[in-house]
Amino acid sequence: MKRPQGFDRPAQPRPAASGAQTRSASSPAAAPASAQASTPPARRGAGARGRADASRQSPAASETALTEPFEPLPADRASAEAPRASSGTVPGGASAEDVATRSTSDTDMAVDGASPPRSGWAARRALARATRDRRRYERAEVRRFTVRTRRRRLAWGIGLGVIGLLVAVVLIGAYSPVMALRVVRVEGASRVPAAEVESAFAPMLGTPLALIDRAGVQKAMSRFPLIETYQTEAVPPDTLVVRIVERTPVGVIETADGLALVDAAGVVMDRPEARPEGQPLITVDGGVASDGFRAVAGVVRSLPAEIRAQVTAASAETADDVTLQIGDAKVVWGSAEQSSLKADVLDDLMRAAPPGSVSLYDVSAPMSPVTM
Repeated sequence: MKRPQGFDRPAQPRPAASGAQTRSASSPAAAPASAQASTPPARRGAGARGRADASRQSPAASETALTEPFEPLPADRASAEAPRASSGTVPGGASAEDVATRSTSDTDMAVDGASPPRSGWAARRALARATRDRRRYERAEVRRFTVRTRRRRLAWGIGLGVIGLLVAVVLIGAYSPVMALRVVRVEGASRVPAAEVESAFAPMLGTPLALIDRAGVQKAMSRFPLIETYQTEAVPPDTLVVRIVERTPVGVIETADGLALVDAAGVVMDRPEARPEGQPLITVDGGVASDGFRAVAGVVRSLPAEIRAQVTAASAETADDVTLQIGDAKVVWGSAEQSSLKADVLDDLMRAAPPGSVSLYDVSAPMSPVTM
């Protein structure tokens, strides 16, 4: 390997000169310095190792090199390179130290087998681009979540507003005088006069339908014992419909105060002077609170209308020995169980053998009835 000129021959001292000679004499020293700064470290290292080897192997050669005369650069070349050496810059705007540093690092990485890094301006440019991309992404995410939150809040606000408006309208409409009670309509009245039921609601007229409570309705309907059940319905804007189910009498029973027309619950519906047509005379032990009365009431209510109208008497000592009287014929019914089936069997027997032709119908065992 050829050693560069000037690395193994130190500069020879020269007498001081003035003017252009002094500058031209100093220029050669600066020129090798700039050349040395721009020389790659690998070559400098190789030259230094070569000189060291040469000095160890041949002392005479090194002495000859020290005494070898120094040839200065021409004046025009020295004057051209002097400003660059003095200013410490190289073409391209980078200083000599930066060039030397980059050259050294590039050479070291080349020796290690790694690729040299990108230059400083490229790294800064990539960092600035990454920063811009990150900020742009953050702004997009914030904007996206902000829009979603704003839409969700808007939807909730609209929903709550609509609900609140509906509640306000309902409350205002329900409790305003427009929804006050003015008309009472009674349905299902037969024995109970409908006009009396309507007059019972007179104190509630003018009250908003939403404020008519169950206690007030019950108080008004308690005046009519013939009503078994009732149901009320508010029909906006000002009507109250009252649907009633009257009590069904099952017969008359003898009491201390005379005859009493009672229903299946034992409620006194009327106190007639004589037995009404179509109502049997009930004879039981223990009155309306006994098991015998409840059994008789259940049997009478299960009879078809045409057979029931022919029953003149009903009696029971216990809940299992109910008997009926139809004209001159006696009907042995037994318990109130299977009353519907027994009623159908009795109807068939009476069609086959009318009461005037027989004196006994036994349907206590409906699968094997007996007539006598």
